[in-house]
Amino acid sequence: MQKNILILDFGSQYTQLIARRVRELNIYCEIKPFNKIPEDLSVFKAVILSGSPFSVRNAEAPIPDLSRIKGKMPLLGVCYGAQHLVQAKGGKVEASNTREFGRAHLQDINHENPLFDGIHTGSQVWMSHSDSIKSLPENAHRIASTEDVEMAAFQFDNEDTYGIQFHPEVYHTTDGLKLLENFLVKIAHVPQDWTPAKFVDLTVDELKKTIGNEKVVLGLSGGVDSTVAAVLLHKAIGKNLYCIFVNNGLLRKYEFEDVLDQYKGMGLNVKGVDASKRFYAALKDVKDPELKRKRIGNAFIEVFDDEAHQIEDVTYLAQGTIYPDVIESVSVNGPSVTIKSHHNVGGLPEYMKLKVVEPLRMLFKDEVRRVGKELGISPLLLGRHPFPGPGLAIRILEDVTPEKVDILQQVDHIFIQALREWDLYDKVWQAGAMLLPVHSVGVMGDERTYEKVVALRAVESTDGMTADWVDLPYKFLQKVSNKIINQVKGVNRVVYDISSKPPSTIEWE
Repeated sequence: MQKNILILDFGSQYTQLIARRVRELNIYCEIKPFNKIPEDLSVFKAVILSGSPFSVRNAEAPIPDLSRIKGKMPLLGVCYGAQHLVQAKGGKVEASNTREFGRAHLQDINHENPLFDGIHTGSQVWMSHSDSIKSLPENAHRIASTEDVEMAAFQFDNEDTYGIQFHPEVYHTTDGLKLLENFLVKIAHVPQDWTPAKFVDLTVDELKKTIGNEKVVLGLSGGVDSTVAAVLLHKAIGKNLYCIFVNNGLLRKYEFEDVLDQYKGMGLNVKGVDASKRFYAALKDVKDPELKRKRIGNAFIEVFDDEAHQIEDVTYLAQGTIYPDVIESVSVNGPSVTIKSHHNVGGLPEYMKLKVVEPLRMLFKDEVRRVGKELGISPLLLGRHPFPGPGLAIRILEDVTPEKVDILQQVDHIFIQALREWDLYDKVWQAGAMLLPVHSVGVMGDERTYEKVVALRAVESTDGMTADWVDLPYKFLQKVSNKIINQVKGVNRVVYDISSKPPSTIEWE
């Protein structure tokens, strides 16, 4: 796999966005914790230092060893990264009297500097820091300011080492992508050749070399990730791929049958397994979200182990793990704190004796879709909304029972079908319903009711790392609410979630 850009993570909530923006430029990049710099740096053409929730003045601030990087290859420090470069080389970083958060505008730009090529005075940038650089090291010079921040951008003399105190990766920075392109293409001379076609060629070759003639078992979910992983593997190893689609009892209404039908004609060897009872037994009386995820993950592994034993000489278990799964499951001394556990990240129990293969491990969701298109997968499959691995279990905010799943399946089905009927499905990145641990008083006919509350959730996003709620039409919500209350026994109140990520997550558990 090619490696062009190394991003060192100091724990910023925006680190993943840096990677997303770099990938938008058709340039491959990887995120590593600041304290786990790869031994072999020869495969990287440039390095970016992320921001951080820490202050460089804090005794516990993360300090990277840049001795093999600074002055030896192009380096861009963003916010904390810039402040670290200054402090480490004798400049001064102090608490700012005018803490700058939010929008600002560039001024005093050195237009001869290649970092600001094509970026004009007044260009909007996004600030998020309480410290500010007061003086630069002797061998560095300022190349841009804002009204409140004199050292908004700087460069070290005779080095391709730059620092900026704003965030180019966020969409509020108008010319942020242009600045990153200037750094990566004009300064670091990185080729913009990271395309879906190249990913397919590289990955298929790599899978052929790694797997050879061994057999692989893959757990299909019906979602985009596992489908694209399956087609990639099939392209590489053909009949040696065995796909298993497990009904865990937590799927959407009719999904088990519908998904099996969709895979017909794709040339994949797919076996459907109904393991609902096993999953319900594992979840009996479990209310804690993390415990639900772990119980479901263990049950999946048990099912795959059982099925794998029915196939002779299986060596690998394939998974549709993608980059946000990996990032959200990593926690190393500060960077990217663990948000939630993922049952498909972190290895397998020893008794399985299977090696893991994850062909999509380094892709974001939108990149997976582009790769799927390159592979000729049906737009109907590629356009499916993301669905959580633990299924409806984490949309039931209490213990899981078949009765509660049935209620939520009915509610979810009404909601999703209505989105399709109103031509809203493709305008929403992900949608679903939550069954709340709340009863509310209602009136149906002349009788008092005391029944369940459901919350509807619809978000727009690019990759799931950040998301905003969708402003669905009131008429639509009114009709969906009426239909749910009239048709789903046990529900007498519907609410709509208008929270963004961050601070909320997309799922409620």
